[in-house]
Amino acid sequence: MPDWATFAGFAGVVLVLLLLLAHASKSAVSGGTPIRGGVDRPQPGSVDPAVAEVHASLTNRVRATGRGTDPTHATQPQLSTLALLANVAVSQGAFGLLLLAGGWFTEIPPSAFGVTAPVLSASTLGVGVVLGGVLYAANEVGASVGERLGIGADEGLREALAPDSPAGWAVLLFLVLPIIAGFEELLFRGVLIGVFAAGFGVSPWLLAVGSSLAFALGHGAQGPAGVVVTGVLGFVLAAAFVLTGSLFVVVVAHYLVNALEFVVHEGMDVDWG
Repeated sequence: MPDWATFAGFAGVVLVLLLLLAHASKSAVSGGTPIRGGVDRPQPGSVDPAVAEVHASLTNRVRATGRGTDPTHATQPQLSTLALLANVAVSQGAFGLLLLAGGWFTEIPPSAFGVTAPVLSASTLGVGVVLGGVLYAANEVGASVGERLGIGADEGLREALAPDSPAGWAVLLFLVLPIIAGFEELLFRGVLIGVFAAGFGVSPWLLAVGSSLAFALGHGAQGPAGVVVTGVLGFVLAAAFVLTGSLFVVVVAHYLVNALEFVVHEGMDVDWG
């Protein structure tokens, strides 16, 4: 028999740990950090708190070694973007495995997370791709408007983490971003909406609002404008989860938004501004 209360407490601990990590990352980057060529970047934006965690690690290493003023140090092995991205995959993957282990131990049915057979169908993939494309376009419009109003998030973080080799792109696109999308959707949509609604009879739309607020708080490193945009995008993902009942729809959409940001802006060097 499912132990909803125990799993809820377990999930709450994971959520608090994630938000504390995001807050620590925000503190680490809030003062501006010289990453490349001695340029002091303002508080950067990020597609995910996990990526902010990478920047915090990079920031701390630069400060500890005092090498931020020489661009050649950015390519040293200890500051390898590939290694930092791999670190994100491990940390976010560990969080995700903890949630899955907690769900297994407390006998939460997969359907409560939005996982039903068939696990991934052509219809869920198609809906996820369309939703991801629309959200990406909306995100670009929002970023452009924010930049024109002088409240846009700085893109230094994404630029610093952009891979500079085929191996780096492979790790980013096929390991790091899928893990980030999978874990965050599992927590913010599958658990905070699906499981809580199934286990406690709370309105999924009320839970969608609460999970979107938590999702936005996890992106504090983006600054106020980034938090607002992320909260809105999070609610759209939450609404899609409620309407479709599919975790994989929102995982696909989330992944696509993140992947397109990197590919378009860093891989193709496109600047809509």
